[in-house]
Amino acid sequence: MKIVIGADHRGFSHKACIKERVQVADKSIEWLDVGAYNADRSDYPVFVEAVCQALLERRADFGILLCGSGVGMSIAANRFPGIYAALAWNEEVARMSRQDDNANILVLPADFVSHEQAIAMVKSWLQATFKQGRYQERLTMVDNLEVD
Repeated sequence: MKIVIGADHRGFSHKACIKERVQVADKSIEWLDVGAYNADRSDYPVFVEAVCQALLERRADFGILLCGSGVGMSIAANRFPGIYAALAWNEEVARMSRQDDNANILVLPADFVSHEQAIAMVKSWLQATFKQGRYQERLTMVDNLEVD
């Protein structure tokens, strides 16, 4: 499984910890790290675009984004057709975002969760399976929404 991961300066330390600790737990994971590569101030849209493009170009199976609140990254990522980015703040929300909504990007609010909580959420999210059926029907409805 290949996961593309990106974070701004506020999510940088969480990103490093997730890559290290989740890799130890599951050696089948290959990481595609699109930055940031240090804790210097950076702009989250750069990393959103890199993660979304990697998914849309099928260079990765799933994506993870981290910033301070997670809100900006969620908004930006969901502008891309075919991207279902879910902001999670606990394991249950992370798991359900995959089970019920087939989220292909997990967004984490680094300022509001510990490294341990972030790792637990990533593991729950990766272990979950999309339910299909009526849940897929709802996603199809979302994909067909028209804004005037």
